[in-house]
Amino acid sequence: MTDALKAEAIYDAMGTVLTRWTMGSAAAAAAPFWRAELGEDPAEAELRLLALSGQFLGIAVTAEPASTLRVLPDIPALALPTLPEALRPLARRMLAAKKQAQGKTELVDFLAARGWTTHPADWMPEAGDDDAPDVYAPWRDWAEIAASNNAARQQTNDHITVGNWDDFWPAARKVALAELRRRDPSAARAVLEAKLGNEGADTRLRLLSLLSERLSDDDIAFLEAIVANDRAPKVKALATSLLARLGRGQVIGEDAAELAGFFSVKTRGILRRARVIEAERPKTPAQWQRRKALLDGADLASFAGALGITPQELIAAWDWNVDPAADMALINLVVATGTDTQVADVAKAIGQHDATGLIVALAPRIAPTERARQAEAALNTHGIRFELAQTMAGPAARLNDPLSAPAGKALLAALRSDDAKPSDQVAELHALGLIASREGARRSLERLTAAGLLQGDPRLDMLRLNAALDDKGAKP
Repeated sequence: MTDALKAEAIYDAMGTVLTRWTMGSAAAAAAPFWRAELGEDPAEAELRLLALSGQFLGIAVTAEPASTLRVLPDIPALALPTLPEALRPLARRMLAAKKQAQGKTELVDFLAARGWTTHPADWMPEAGDDDAPDVYAPWRDWAEIAASNNAARQQTNDHITVGNWDDFWPAARKVALAELRRRDPSAARAVLEAKLGNEGADTRLRLLSLLSERLSDDDIAFLEAIVANDRAPKVKALATSLLARLGRGQVIGEDAAELAGFFSVKTRGILRRARVIEAERPKTPAQWQRRKALLDGADLASFAGALGITPQELIAAWDWNVDPAADMALINLVVATGTDTQVADVAKAIGQHDATGLIVALAPRIAPTERARQAEAALNTHGIRFELAQTMAGPAARLNDPLSAPAGKALLAALRSDDAKPSDQVAELHALGLIASREGARRSLERLTAAGLLQGDPRLDMLRLNAALDDKGAKP
């Protein structure tokens, strides 16, 4: 038997050998070509067969490549530098420890806010990862190119136009369109008018949301056309909410009047009379559901009009912290249909009424610097935990002395307690590392190690990364 024929015979016999082993049977008899090597002892023969089979499959057998190999483009360079090599093992450990996508997103957002990106071997976004920072758009498009059978498009210009729309892959297209909207709102709208109708509903929804930046009366005609002609209810709903922000909301109809029936405008006080809007508590589950449905379908102006007041008066007179569901519904109304001034009024009101947790729902309409300021104020004034402060602030926070806040004092006390465990305060310490400035992270590490935590404690990973990382990001 020639070497080639012997190799073919061995390979053909491997299926039978593996089948017998899977069934718990001896397989030496299925490999007569190795009779001399296997020997006479049955137990020893099985062990030798295992060793010879592993060597054969690992060395003599190679997978045939596909008939046509596809060469992918290089992974593109990003606009921000890669995390320093010395800090990559720490970042990898943190990414591996975060089982949920939200935890990884927080770290990636933090690095982007500080002016850094991950190494592609440590983390890369998927094509549909809309939560990834804009700086990763080239990688998202590369992932889509790798997963598709289409050739890479040749993007020759970062500035998007009607003419070069098809040169952009989806993630880069959205980033370029957002930049154009910030720079030239009319030009961005003109591009959308020409191209939006050719996209799928989900893509139309994502791109239309870009109009919230520098929204103006010039956008009314385009939005009204979408409300009248678009096929997708969710796209129509977004266009309707944008129109409401411009004072082109729904007229006061039966639904708004019915919604007003769940609330009452009253006056309180003896010397200083003040108007207060109270929620009438629904009596049955059906009434709760109806109120929710009416609030979900209303806009701020029509709701206020049905009560006989202006939106600003509605916000000023709202009775916070009595009906949490109604509070959240009002916040959602303001986010979807309120003007920028009304958003600022609500943010101020919830800060004054110790309802700071609601600021998280306002986040899509609040500038990053204002979110960070609100979070710092809530830490110092209302004693919220670092976890909530981090959710409120997002990646823009840079607190120089967070442990001086009530949450910091509570954290130190908990870590010093006699019954403290090595697994305690994991989330709180991680959030502390996300909201501290570089100097604040260094100070916090000193105080935490003085409180008894070890330098190598994995709970301090986020603080260590923060303290070691040059802050190259835009300062709030």
